[in-house]
Amino acid sequence: MRNKSIIAAFALAGAFFSAQEKNEFVAPNENLIAQNILPIPKSLGQSLKKYSESRNASLADIHPNGKEIIAVTRFASTNQLYKISMPLGARRQVTFFDEPVNIASYEPTKGEYLVYSKDTGGNEFGQLYTLDLKTLKSKLLTDGGRTQNGGITWKKDGSGFYFTSTKRNGGDRDIYYMNPLRPEETKPVLELKGGGWGISDISDDHKKLLITEYVSANDSYLYIYDTETKKLEPVTDRKEKGIVQLNASFGKKPDEIYYITDRDNEFSRLAVLNVKTKKISYLTTAIPWNVEGYDLSKDKSRLSFITNESGINKLYLLNTDNQKYTPVSNIPVGLIGGGKFSGDGKSLYFSQSAANSGSDIYKMDIASQNIEKWTESEQGEMQPTDMAIPKLIEWKSFDGMKITGFYYPAPAKFTGKRPVLISIHGGPEGQSMATSLGQANYFPNEMGIAVIAPNVRGSSGFGKAYIAADNGYLRMNSVKDIGALLDWIAVQPDLDKDRIMITGGSYGGFMTLATAYEYADRIRCSMDVVGISDFNTFLKNTEEYRRDLRRVEYGDERIPKMAEFFTKIAPLNNIDKIKKPMFIVQGTNDPRVPVSEAIQMRDKLKGQEKTVWYLEAKNEGHGFRKKENIDFQRLAMIRFMQEYLLK
Repeated sequence: MRNKSIIAAFALAGAFFSAQEKNEFVAPNENLIAQNILPIPKSLGQSLKKYSESRNASLADIHPNGKEIIAVTRFASTNQLYKISMPLGARRQVTFFDEPVNIASYEPTKGEYLVYSKDTGGNEFGQLYTLDLKTLKSKLLTDGGRTQNGGITWKKDGSGFYFTSTKRNGGDRDIYYMNPLRPEETKPVLELKGGGWGISDISDDHKKLLITEYVSANDSYLYIYDTETKKLEPVTDRKEKGIVQLNASFGKKPDEIYYITDRDNEFSRLAVLNVKTKKISYLTTAIPWNVEGYDLSKDKSRLSFITNESGINKLYLLNTDNQKYTPVSNIPVGLIGGGKFSGDGKSLYFSQSAANSGSDIYKMDIASQNIEKWTESEQGEMQPTDMAIPKLIEWKSFDGMKITGFYYPAPAKFTGKRPVLISIHGGPEGQSMATSLGQANYFPNEMGIAVIAPNVRGSSGFGKAYIAADNGYLRMNSVKDIGALLDWIAVQPDLDKDRIMITGGSYGGFMTLATAYEYADRIRCSMDVVGISDFNTFLKNTEEYRRDLRRVEYGDERIPKMAEFFTKIAPLNNIDKIKKPMFIVQGTNDPRVPVSEAIQMRDKLKGQEKTVWYLEAKNEGHGFRKKENIDFQRLAMIRFMQEYLLK
């Protein structure tokens, strides 16, 4: 009896110590599936907190009166909508959801309500809602199912809007018309084939829509749809291939269209097209970089446009009467987005960020070019001196092609050769730019890890030939660009070639997995976030509305030769070559790279007794958007790096 009491006492003590030990570690929340992840001390969570409380603000829309805005920012778990009525004024929260809200549009005459988009659990099946700004009550406008709805284009009188939806069959993106006060009367306007269609503009008399057909990063076309005759007429020739033609707007003169195109040029230029004569006037030829976006004032007398100049944005103003433009010079060097004129055309709102700051919203008076700050986004305890400043670097790849990237060095307080984290963007047509590392400033500032963000071939921002240089059977050439970066690191006196980790998301996840088997002896570990493990299975399972769009970039798996190539390069089929620890992160509801891509990779790695950590979020999609999940992912990543990169 006494022995049983002793055993019971020890059992109770064991349970006590187990509970006490558990309380010393960070536990994943109920939506996270965490497998094989080492315990994360709470002290690590405290040290990360300095870097994890930063915020950003971006512009959603401007009130018709031009004096109020709707901003997107996060004060709790997710991005929500906030109303701001004066510079640095209080942010009045108007949406309060567990799911993020990033897109909203004012009713364009009185601005008494918004139309916004929200999905569920990151599934990207965005539904449209109205939000009464007096009562803050929302009403669902669309079907609430597994459909994508968006691209709102209002009639100027506010009586309704045109939008796109995949509700007919889940794969084709058609055009509909809705009066948001009577959504039950929503009408189909135009059936289209393919998932890349969108509305660019509506004429002032509401009789014509400018429509864009996006085929790939190298091919897109323009059309005009007559809402009275119901005819869709091409503006550009679909037989012409390899030309970008996007962001079209009706101009001040009859038959005049502004748009962005890379026709007859390596970079995308702002242009004016006469629809009748087909004559094109190129407006920004003197700028040897891409024009990324523009906004035309309501009276069409002024135009603002933003360029991407080697990973840094610049803002310009153009007079449409003489087509002359000037740069806006008193904006700090960094990234610029969301440029949008007020209704009277006297002001321009935009967001801006730098490497040592978050993103905030600004208002510029057009006449004086005086700029006032409208938001002041807290960076937590981070100071500008805690934020790594990127340096532009370049190296030559295996075939002599010049590749560039941004290098974030560790601070001077760390001595000796520094370990390196290579972070590869997705897309693949994305681009790493001179931006703030945000939470990731923890890596250089607290761990002494240098960060390199490369722009391998296939990245946007470097011309049409560069963006097409990884298409189809050229896929592995972009992986070789990372091999050349490893060579570059090896000869840098301040970097440690023997302690390199690769990470990336989406297509960057494929790059991570491919690097893990191609350069297994030259890296320490890898972290794949929502990555493609086999293009054959990815193209079979990605959502229907995007499948053909991705086939243009990657290749068509229905062609036997291409399927054979995909089989050969699939990380899933090269598990035996992977020698170093792997961390896989995935959202259960991902419509782009389905969760099956992560599961099959995890299971095959485990089957060959490889070291693999796994983190899946049941309430996320293509990357984590909820702060509690982001924080745990970052902590687990730090723990992974401590264990496999720094030791």
